[in-house]
Amino acid sequence: MAAEVKQRVVKDKKEEKTDAVNTPKPKYWEPLTDGVKWIEKYAGNLENFFERVPEFITTFIATLAVFTFGATLRGEWVVILVTALKQLSGHTQNNTNTSTNVMDLFSSRNLRMEHFTHFFIGAHAVSLSMYFFIGGFLHWYFYMNRRHLAKEWKIQPDKWLSPELERHELMVGTMSLLLVGTFSSFLACYIYNGNPSTVYYQFDEYGWLWFFLQFPVIFLYSDYTTYILHRLYHTPWLYKHFHKLHHKYKQPTAFSVTAIHPVEILHIQLTMCLPLFFFPVHWLSFYFVAIYNYYHGIIDHSGINFKAQWWQPWQPDAEFHDQHHEFFHCNFGFNMSLWDKLHGTMRKQYRAYTEDTYHGEAPTLDSPEGKALLAQNPDLIESKVLQEEIPEILEAVKSDTSKTDLNTKKDK
Repeated sequence: MAAEVKQRVVKDKKEEKTDAVNTPKPKYWEPLTDGVKWIEKYAGNLENFFERVPEFITTFIATLAVFTFGATLRGEWVVILVTALKQLSGHTQNNTNTSTNVMDLFSSRNLRMEHFTHFFIGAHAVSLSMYFFIGGFLHWYFYMNRRHLAKEWKIQPDKWLSPELERHELMVGTMSLLLVGTFSSFLACYIYNGNPSTVYYQFDEYGWLWFFLQFPVIFLYSDYTTYILHRLYHTPWLYKHFHKLHHKYKQPTAFSVTAIHPVEILHIQLTMCLPLFFFPVHWLSFYFVAIYNYYHGIIDHSGINFKAQWWQPWQPDAEFHDQHHEFFHCNFGFNMSLWDKLHGTMRKQYRAYTEDTYHGEAPTLDSPEGKALLAQNPDLIESKVLQEEIPEILEAVKSDTSKTDLNTKKDK
């Protein structure tokens, strides 16, 4: 009897081991890979839905998605929510303290950061959700569903990021998004707790003239300082150690907008927020400009041939920044091409711009140096922009390159 029981126990243990081996291990959700695959899984259902919807409605949905993506991406929405609630709840007493020393604003004596955890979780939950789901929708809507119509909407219709680079921009974009989202949650908590700043809430507290004047003032400040920082990061040492990471994406997509070195993206965001501590700023004007910048940041990196609207005479088309990614050290501006025109860094026609030609300068394409650069950079020969500008020079370079390759093979 004891022997039978022992045999049964041994048999049960063997069966348990077999079941354990045969039972598949639970697969955990990986946001960087499974998040994008989710949109691919349901691409068929989405495609069937959009085939039944009129085109103008689908265009409206895509535009709304771009706006939502830009407005919520970096976590600034939580700062806007806090300041709006302070306005609506009646906590509109003068919170400015321009006489306070800037170095004292974050001192332990003044700093109050209650409920920071709530702001931190909220900012990241919304930002990351928008990055993957809205970003994934835009990727599907244009890059998957309309890939065969690329010549109708894509700025560089014959060039696409490799799958490796698409995964790379997702990883870098997510890391940078976590960093700036943390900063946004810190800023929201800082303002919520009534810490010293120059933000004010009453519309007429500094007069109606300043209320309306600060919109262009903040816009010009943010755009010009961004131009300066961007150009600074295109100097040889800073470019090679920081900004080069962002220029891996010669054909940028909406996911590229935050795929920036963490040091650089935090530097930019800190610079953008300086007005909140240096001169009286109404929260509405500041965040209106911030959302405008983020919205156009998505558009400019989308790779889609978006055009500026009739009421935006200052705003260049999306192709302006796309050419910056294609030709590297030119077109440094974002929401205004004025700065490039003033400083001579606009991309000039018939020039051979490469990753090694800094400061917005490049040799002419018909010069010996320019032709040599073309021969050394096959991407330039395939450029849609240059093919429209100088097709005869490109054909000559192609012919010379083919003859050189043929002679090299014969010598071998």
